[in-house]
Amino acid sequence: MAVYGYARVSTSRQAEEGESLDVQQRTVAGYALMLGLTVDRMFVERGVSGSIPLSERAEGTALLTALKPGDVLITPKLDRMFRSALDALDVLAKLKARGVSLHMIDLGGDVTGNGISKLVFTILSAVAEAERDRIRERVTQVKRDQRQRNRYLGGIVPFGFRAGDDGSLVSDSAEQVLIAHARALRADGATLRAIQTALDVQHGRKLSLDALHRVLADTVHHRRGHMPGEMRWIILTPNGGHVSIGRHTDPIAPAEIAALHHCKPPAGPGVP
Repeated sequence: MAVYGYARVSTSRQAEEGESLDVQQRTVAGYALMLGLTVDRMFVERGVSGSIPLSERAEGTALLTALKPGDVLITPKLDRMFRSALDALDVLAKLKARGVSLHMIDLGGDVTGNGISKLVFTILSAVAEAERDRIRERVTQVKRDQRQRNRYLGGIVPFGFRAGDDGSLVSDSAEQVLIAHARALRADGATLRAIQTALDVQHGRKLSLDALHRVLADTVHHRRGHMPGEMRWIILTPNGGHVSIGRHTDPIAPAEIAALHHCKPPAGPGVP
């Protein structure tokens, strides 16, 4: 019979500092000593997220390979070895089938030994997974709020803007000049290729045709103040009307529509 321990930290910083790993290893060794056992090998996972299944972690794979019938596996906490209820219960069933005892110190000991321990293990595994879901929801809510506040969350910065020091999208005056010139040329009936050439000659900036198409969106104008994907689009029709598409349904002033038809920035705060 062999006795194995398992410890894990999520971040490289925790791994470098070693404090969390050291505490976990001492906890495992102390628990084994109470049972009259000696830990033969400690499997230590450094800087590995708990969202990764145990069987897909480097040390986790080595551990599962090393286990033999009659062996004892000790881990200090449920969340050090598992974060998914599905992963936890799957591994538990396989360990029991192989005759391996799994001791989780925070759950009171051997969770493969009796029905009560398995019940507690199942409940706490589900709780751990629910907490991860809540964390994901909070992250999603924060990102949604940041987008609505016109914050830059990474990726390609929209043309005409730059990322500010505080993480907001700030108007880029040089690129806004190009956009205004391109729109004026488009209003006069210039083709995308002619606009591309004019911008290259007069401003020394050659945009791709795809980039120009996105900037101009033909006769589509978007109102600043919302990130791409959450903006309201105003599509101008040949008869002087318009169609508004999007989640933002605040009224559009007639003067604004008239200004859009002439490709001039409409008056009012928050409108480019």
